[in-house]
Amino acid sequence: MIRESASDKRKTRQMTGRGGRETAIGASAAECEELLLKLAHEVSRRHQLEGEIRAMRTELAWARAELAGTQAGEKRARHQALHDCLTMLPNRSFFCERLEHELAYTRSCRQSLALLYLDLDGFKSLNDAHGHDTGDKLLQIVAARLTRAVRGDDMVSRLGGDEFACLLAGMPSQADLYRLASKLFNVVSAPLTVGNLELSVSPSIGIAISPNDGDSADELLKNADAAMYSAKRRKTRYAFADSRATAGAS
Repeated sequence: MIRESASDKRKTRQMTGRGGRETAIGASAAECEELLLKLAHEVSRRHQLEGEIRAMRTELAWARAELAGTQAGEKRARHQALHDCLTMLPNRSFFCERLEHELAYTRSCRQSLALLYLDLDGFKSLNDAHGHDTGDKLLQIVAARLTRAVRGDDMVSRLGGDEFACLLAGMPSQADLYRLASKLFNVVSAPLTVGNLELSVSPSIGIAISPNDGDSADELLKNADAAMYSAKRRKTRYAFADSRATAGAS
């Protein structure tokens, strides 16, 4: 029987240890490669997700911009539908909507409101003599004057042509109505300049008070309109719908 010498045993252990280390190193290298592949995959996936997030953010920004544009467009369209394009005042439709709302409120509170209906005397002749551009500019000046002459809560509207209306929020006293009608007459009648022309135009004003002169927008406008024609016919500057009071001078 051949005995293994101590030197041979030492060599065998060294070879066995070196082989184990090589095996362990090989396994570690394989694990590292697998880990690197996983990391590369995760990095790639992360880049893909970041790209998707950027795309989603871009789409969201576009959607918000489109929504804002749509809302702004709807707001502009509603404003245009409810306002006179020449004077930028509320138009007849908007005025009647507000009037009905105010009438409903005053009925519930057992209060009154007043409506002043204005027509510009001689406007057609002036418009024919100097042209529509001059007439349009005159209407814009009158609209601005009326707006400045009333309170912030009151509403001035261009009903059409050379006809305007004022809705008084909160019922003023009879004396206040006299003063306001006189003020509006003087404000509108003051001389104005359009280009090289110095012009003047005076209004006839009809005044109707709810509920005595009407309990609906149509009825109140109709009676204020009739009062305005009464003032125009009698040359009294302004007249009340119920004919109980007239004021002014011819």
